[in-house]
Amino acid sequence: MASHQEFERSIGEVVERIGHLKELANARGLDVDDELKRLEARLDELRAETFKSLTPMERVLIARHPQRPHSLDVIERIFDDFVELHGDRAFRDDPAVVCGWGRLAGRSIMVIAQQKGRNTKENLKRNFAMMHPEGYRKALRLMRLAEKFRRPIITIIDTPAAYPGLGAEERGQAEAIARNLLEMSLIETPIIAAVLGEGGSGGALGLSVADRIVMFEYAIYSVISPEGCASILWRENSEEARQKAASALRLTAPDLFELGVIDEILAEPQGGAHENWDLTASLLAEALQRHLDDLLARPVEELLARRYEKYRKMGAWAGD
Repeated sequence: MASHQEFERSIGEVVERIGHLKELANARGLDVDDELKRLEARLDELRAETFKSLTPMERVLIARHPQRPHSLDVIERIFDDFVELHGDRAFRDDPAVVCGWGRLAGRSIMVIAQQKGRNTKENLKRNFAMMHPEGYRKALRLMRLAEKFRRPIITIIDTPAAYPGLGAEERGQAEAIARNLLEMSLIETPIIAAVLGEGGSGGALGLSVADRIVMFEYAIYSVISPEGCASILWRENSEEARQKAASALRLTAPDLFELGVIDEILAEPQGGAHENWDLTASLLAEALQRHLDDLLARPVEELLARRYEKYRKMGAWAGD
């Protein structure tokens, strides 16, 4: 059973009641079908009411939900014959990003995905999906490999930020991200980026220069976290400051679609992606196949021209 955030308390209570009722029915052989139907109908109503009026900060909490599917969870549900590739051929392998070949509906695809951990041990191994410079260099090496074999690239975005540690800075973190921005704008094969959970700062942008960007409806994509923004602008990290920052950043999928930063909002299962991993993966697979069908039908020259124009339009001044 998925854990619930504070604003989902009433939903959690009904979920617990349903679970207890099922346990009681199994233990004592009781007929509780009518009561279960009533509670499940109430659960659907509560979810619809709660998720209809989420604040930006509540969407942030859903994007960070501990039971939200991570990249490998969707990779194993979407891609056949996935084979992971390792290393940047200069320093080391970065476990914060998983790269490899996979098949989607029979097509060979290069998959590049940021990977969070599910517990403390995994998060230490994956560095909380915060990539080092060698992670960006590994990703770029394999993007160039995909380009060589004329295979499309899919990146899955889910990170709070690039790793800001001293070692990462010494090994050229900013240069590695900037290099990816430049090189991805010129790669001669289709690129699709999918924002699965958190799309934080340059950590996300270093894998997000793409022909199409799709984003789940409760994911976030922003230059900085609400906490970081509140600390910088107002020198506090209160709930009120975080709410204010989340609203000002316009980091939600509807905001970003309106601004033209993303190309499609992907619906999530009722109650969020953490409630149904299989459905979440199938929704992503359908969108990826649809966009691949379109992009692969276009000549490379058109792809590059459209990619260039896409990013030139972002942030363009429209005033007098």
